[in-house]
Amino acid sequence: MSVLVYTETDNGKLKKNAFEVASYAFEVARQLSTDVTAIAFNAENASDLGNFGVSKVLNCTNKELSTFNAKAHATSIAQAAEKEGAKVIIVSSSTDARYLAGILSGILKAGYVPNVVAAPQGVSPFTVKRTAFSNKGFAHTEIASEIKIIGVSNNAFGSVENKVDAEIENFNLNVSDVDLGTKSVEIDRVVGKATIADADIVVSGGRGLKGPENWGMIEELADVLGAATACSKPVSDLGWRPHSEHVGQTGKPVASNLYIAIGISGAIQHLAGVSASKVKVVINTDPEAPFFKAADYGVVGDAFEVVPKLTEKLKEFKAQNA
Repeated sequence: MSVLVYTETDNGKLKKNAFEVASYAFEVARQLSTDVTAIAFNAENASDLGNFGVSKVLNCTNKELSTFNAKAHATSIAQAAEKEGAKVIIVSSSTDARYLAGILSGILKAGYVPNVVAAPQGVSPFTVKRTAFSNKGFAHTEIASEIKIIGVSNNAFGSVENKVDAEIENFNLNVSDVDLGTKSVEIDRVVGKATIADADIVVSGGRGLKGPENWGMIEELADVLGAATACSKPVSDLGWRPHSEHVGQTGKPVASNLYIAIGISGAIQHLAGVSASKVKVVINTDPEAPFFKAADYGVVGDAFEVVPKLTEKLKEFKAQNA
């Protein structure tokens, strides 16, 4: 009876969160005295999962599942769980994983707990710690169902190396036309930029930047840091930046190691969406801006003066430590 982990891919490559959920699954398996089996779809680097405690990888090479399909992927994971006799299934907290987890829970009649931030506190009864109230508190939740699905919060557990020899098995699936009722006909990809979901650092701008013509300094700082760029809701609503960069409770959630907010006052919806970030830095001219109460570090100053100087100092630091 293995612990089953769903590892996500992007264009044939395992995503960063695949290694985090594999690491979490290894810890769960250790507590249950079993091993870890992963299911991946068309993963070219499936063997890399062995570095994070995965003993077996069921690699599905079905071309129809090259792009994400919630119903088809959930059906496939359910088949893998039945094959392996898995009673615990680990998924990430990505948008795709949240989408399929509800479907998978219905298929398997499983209890599903999202936003889990730590290894199980115990397995008899099976109890996990999750965030609640828009990350303002924690809930200790007991999963009483026979089959359990755990959604691990992004960047909460980390990627921990536990090297084992991973057996790669080609997994043939029975996917019906009903499962493939919806299909992706076109995918627009952002090329050459760190994505908000996978970035360790996110640099975000708000209305304090006064207009889209000033976004160059945000992009320059992000480039120096190897960061993703983001924005507040008013900025995307005004059309200064694409909606794909809108972060917050009503946009994309952020759980980066470092979140830098520039010219963002800190509306409650924005703070709720970025509160899972480990270190938050705010740059704002208003010392009474709500974001300062939530930030780990704050700079009261004009972004048009502070950001270029910060970028220049970072460039000097990188040059000296290259």
